Amino acid sequence: MKLVLFDCDGTLVDSQHVILEAMARAFAGAGLAAPAREAVLGIVGLSLTEAMRRIGGEDPAFPAEELADLYRAAFRTLRTEPGFREPLYPGIAELIAALARREDVLIGMATGKSQRGARAVLAHHGLTDHFITIQTADDAPSKPHPEMVLRAMAETGAAPLDTIVIGDTSFDMTMARTAGARAVGVTWGYHSRDVLLASGAERLVEDAGELPVVLDELWTEFA
Repeated sequence: MKLVLFDCDGTLVDSQHVILEAMARAFAGAGLAAPAREAVLGIVGLSLTEAMRRIGGEDPAFPAEELADLYRAAFRTLRTEPGFREPLYPGIAELIAALARREDVLIGMATGKSQRGARAVLAHHGLTDHFITIQTADDAPSKPHPEMVLRAMAETGAAPLDTIVIGDTSFDMTMARTAGARAVGVTWGYHSRDVLLASGAERLVEDAGELPVVLDELWTEFA
């Protein structure tokens, strides 16, 4: 059986505006100036505490845990406010539907979100039933540690060379390759093409519609 593991933020959904606003509220709550947009988008995909540590430059005095808690609270509040949106990127709904129709493919997620957050996104877009395994920061160490991919493969019985991770950050690519899986980078997310290639992306795609062909080409290489 083949397994496709999607990242969430920056790959399936465009959540940058919500992330930036939640981050600004979290830092304000701690009496700190919000980090620059580039700094925030650069750590999307990591678990919250690890993301805060990186923003703080690994300073042991930096209140990473407090900021992570403030971010969670801010994000929960934002979900209740009018205008909250985490829209799917163009072509993603069609891509998931096409993969779900295949009898030889299972679909999963590996994300720095919590289980609650990941499932809320999938439920909002009517995709929950298509995802066989959902690995999150609640279940495993932060990306780029390979544990989320290893757990997904163990749950589904997929072999490493039959498993393809699709993501928009270096954390996704490194996670995949460290687990022995394949890595495909998407260029519509938060890390640059050069960063994706340098961190192990075997292929890059510009559009979700390209992915079915790319996936089959990669699987055929080791058939």
